[in-house]
Amino acid sequence: MIDAVVQRPNYVPERQRVYQASHSPIYYRPPRSRLYLGAYFTLFGAGMCGTVYGIYQLTMGKPVRK
Repeated sequence: MIDAVVQRPNYVPERQRVYQASHSPIYYRPPRSRLYLGAYFTLFGAGMCGTVYGIYQLTMGKPVRK
């Protein structure tokens, strides 16, 4: 029963060769890294825009009525 988990081939050396042979940056080497980085930078950009907008609203305040 546990042989299916224990007696498995070791694919680490093959995958290590693939990672080390690539000349792209390390954060682009995994399979879905472009998807993850795209989502991260999109959310980060939206958060930064929201933060800048909030700071702008706080500093400018409401116009004074006369």
